[in-house]
Amino acid sequence: MALLFENYTIAFDLDGTLVDTAPDLVRATNEIMDLLELPHCDLDDMRKIVGRGARAAVVSAAGLHDRTLSDEELQVLLPIFLQTYEKGISLRSKVYDGAHQCLKLLKEEGAKLVICTNKPTHLANKVLEELGILHDFLGVYGPESTPKIKPDPLHLLTAINGVNGDRNNAILVGDSENDVIAAQEANIPVIVTSFGYTTKKASDLGADAFFDHYDQLFELLVSFIKPT
Repeated sequence: MALLFENYTIAFDLDGTLVDTAPDLVRATNEIMDLLELPHCDLDDMRKIVGRGARAAVVSAAGLHDRTLSDEELQVLLPIFLQTYEKGISLRSKVYDGAHQCLKLLKEEGAKLVICTNKPTHLANKVLEELGILHDFLGVYGPESTPKIKPDPLHLLTAINGVNGDRNNAILVGDSENDVIAAQEANIPVIVTSFGYTTKKASDLGADAFFDHYDQLFELLVSFIKPT
């Protein structure tokens, strides 16, 4: 009997899709806010900022208080941010409820699983390992793995090709407009979370579908399998 996801590749974004990383990102960001003598950034603000890289996180957090950072300041602050974040990368971050079980089911049904994230690869590997799900993936493709990152489709296609996947039998699971644009330009179906890091509602992102809990994702993915 054929496996449901035999010959299928399921690519996952990381922050806001598989893992709620905002609590540790806000912890590192607020170390910088203390150095700048600015009020702390809260979790709701952080969840709107995450996904565009460390520089954007620090610049955006300071910008909430109308503070503009010079290139010279950022050269000093960004290494502090990254060191602080990495040192406690999984102190407060959590895999979303039901994701462990969903990944297990997908693997049992033959799916190739891969991470496609704008998070630096070594940080993505570290958080996935510390939270116990790195072994579920055949590869982790961060910004260093491709000349162009999401929303450019090359990033997604690089991840799929890297695990010997077929773009014609691939699906992306993400949480943001970057994910939707990358998938659509690659002509790949995309499903988004309703609890991710975006300023838009999931229903307004233009994805093929969205889900509220990982209990729903497996059957939703099944519905995208092409008839043979």
